[in-house]
Amino acid sequence: MSEPGKAFNSGTTQASVTVERMGLTWLVGAAVATAVLWQIPGGDYILYPFTILATWFHEMAHGLMAVLLGGRFQELQIFSSGSGFARYSFPGNWDPIRRALVAAAGPMGPPIAGAILIMVSRSFKAATLSLKILGGFLLFSVLVWVRSLFGIIAISILGIIILAMGLKAPRWLQGFIIQFLGVQACISTYHQLDYLFSYNAGSLGLSDTAQIQQQLLLPYWFWGGLMAAASLVILVQSLRFAYRDKGIEV
Repeated sequence: MSEPGKAFNSGTTQASVTVERMGLTWLVGAAVATAVLWQIPGGDYILYPFTILATWFHEMAHGLMAVLLGGRFQELQIFSSGSGFARYSFPGNWDPIRRALVAAAGPMGPPIAGAILIMVSRSFKAATLSLKILGGFLLFSVLVWVRSLFGIIAISILGIIILAMGLKAPRWLQGFIIQFLGVQACISTYHQLDYLFSYNAGSLGLSDTAQIQQQLLLPYWFWGGLMAAASLVILVQSLRFAYRDKGIEV
């Protein structure tokens, strides 16, 4: 006969694993649903807040990479259609590797940032801090880089909401929220999947993958496929890390 305390602990552990598994199921389901809805007409508007956030992640990654490599991040424009662009400049003598890195940062920067958010969710303290940092950085970007009226309003609202969650939401909810936002960042690469496999970006000129092709020679569709696959691998591995000590296989 098992001792009552051990039986209670076993039941509590099993209940905890069940709750964690449900949370993971919701995260994966939301990721799949978001990626699919973004590919159908009207999907951008069904997921409107996440569409705007995906654009912010993408364009901020371009601008910040330019700064990290010695260039200048001039402005960020986000429009009500969900589109946007980052304007940045760099010295004319920049080598092809740095130019390619700035182009690749748009699709690949958000999954890397998202993976970090997912992994820090293992700690309640780190999850709370991450929400505050993300919300604060959204607001900071409005002050420094965002220049379109719609972008100023939309990003400010998102920043305030996320910051408020970091300050007021229950701890268990904060952990789920930071994981959810991390997943959204990871799959933001799939916001416009056809864009990864396009040479032209309309009035904005060459697509990111076409710019990489110009610098590194291999065709744009190769880089598009590589980044799409890498984003998925990053998401799966970050979830595995977050849940590895919880008795759940990802």
